[in-house]
Amino acid sequence: MGGIGIWQIAIVVVVVILLFGAGRLPRLMGDMAKGIKSFKQGMKEELNTSDDEEDLTRVSDKPKEKDKAANS
Repeated sequence: MGGIGIWQIAIVVVVVILLFGAGRLPRLMGDMAKGIKSFKQGMKEELNTSDDEEDLTRVSDKPKEKDKAANS
């Protein structure tokens, strides 16, 4: 019971090599790395756009407060 041991990892590696072949394995890992990089970039862009939206909300709230003070 418990965690994954060295023998389980070795078996998984052997099965992956048998399924995909040693020649396709580096290309497969490269494609996976590109996907992870693209995902991280998308998350970073999403955070930047949400920060920009918060800034726009703060800017749009300020004139409303001034208008309320002027109307009082």
